[in-house]
Amino acid sequence: MFNNQSLEKKRWYILSIICLINLCAGSIYAWSVLSAAAAESLSASTGTVITASDLAIAFGVANSVGPIPMIFGGAFNDKYGPRLVIMTGGLLIGLGLCGCGLASSVMEITVAYGLIFGLGLGLTYGAGISTAVKYFPDRRGLAGGLVTAAYGFSSVLVPPIAQSLTERIGIMQTFIFLGIAFGAVIMTGSIFCQRCPDNFLPNGTRINTHSTPKGQTWREMLTSPIFYPMIALLMCGAISGMMILSQAASIAKNEIGMGLAAATGAVSTIALFNMAGRLAAGFLSDSLGRIGVLLAALACTAIGLFVLMNSTHGDTVMFYFGCVLIGMSFGAFMAIYPGFTTDQFGARHAGVNYGIMFSGFSLAGLFGPILMQYMQSLGFTFAQCCMAGIVFCGLGGVFAFIYKGLAK
Repeated sequence: MFNNQSLEKKRWYILSIICLINLCAGSIYAWSVLSAAAAESLSASTGTVITASDLAIAFGVANSVGPIPMIFGGAFNDKYGPRLVIMTGGLLIGLGLCGCGLASSVMEITVAYGLIFGLGLGLTYGAGISTAVKYFPDRRGLAGGLVTAAYGFSSVLVPPIAQSLTERIGIMQTFIFLGIAFGAVIMTGSIFCQRCPDNFLPNGTRINTHSTPKGQTWREMLTSPIFYPMIALLMCGAISGMMILSQAASIAKNEIGMGLAAATGAVSTIALFNMAGRLAAGFLSDSLGRIGVLLAALACTAIGLFVLMNSTHGDTVMFYFGCVLIGMSFGAFMAIYPGFTTDQFGARHAGVNYGIMFSGFSLAGLFGPILMQYMQSLGFTFAQCCMAGIVFCGLGGVFAFIYKGLAK
């Protein structure tokens, strides 16, 4: 038995701890700062020219392995709770960063950051977010928005800290310092996280028991007809966003004519609005409905892409406007889908189910930038690349209406 009144108060405390944990886990966003300095250091120590592009594989691996620990860690989390999963994730994050500080080759950094850090990130992020939405069956959008916003805020907070540390103590010592600090915070925070009891429902919450799923397993989820339009909708929204956000700085320089400092500032601005989009979309989806807010996000992405494709050299305001719309909409998908998945397939196996659903986002995050680069290599203009993104927004709308039809 559990004390419902006690959990109602404690759940906000646990949510704040998970937000702090995700703030540390989001340090992956500092990679652009860390990789440039690491490439310089390795070049000096090995006598071979190594660039940040050579280290990009480490970042790619760290992102692509995410769904694997999310799924397996999610199974453990669903059964025993998040404490051990998040603690293990924090240990791996710390070891991965410290390993980078001791690395002497591209391969060693790839293993330390891409594999060890990436596995830790998947464990920590997956267990944290699935736990948060379980504790808030009445406000799943808000819980998902807060947790993912904390993760996104790391892109604003951590890079300047990493840059300052690198200038003071060097890149390799910075890796070790960040590894110890983030690992310690995450592992300490995990002690205060606990498993949400099955069937927890805050007092006064009214949920239609006829429409609420009892807790489908991953096998049942995969046989459900609504799973496929849901993951397709997620992929379409993520691809259209990642095509632009992954190259925002180079687009600012090449298409708009911004200097390096202005282009970097634009990326930081986009990160801020991405975080704001997560908060706003999560909150609004609780009252307006998940699919309605997702459709609005697709529409905003399409408008943002249209604005960008019509921006010319010197159109700084239009560039900012387009990227802000895309950044906010991209954040909406990140915030809504944890609660959306739990709404449809139940809370009991939410850790595993969201890990599988998140694999669609990971594939899109890999495919979006590759598609952009491939189209440009074939001679397509930037405007034509934006049109391809708009097509994906349209496809996302189709999948949204397919879902609505099947859900009825």
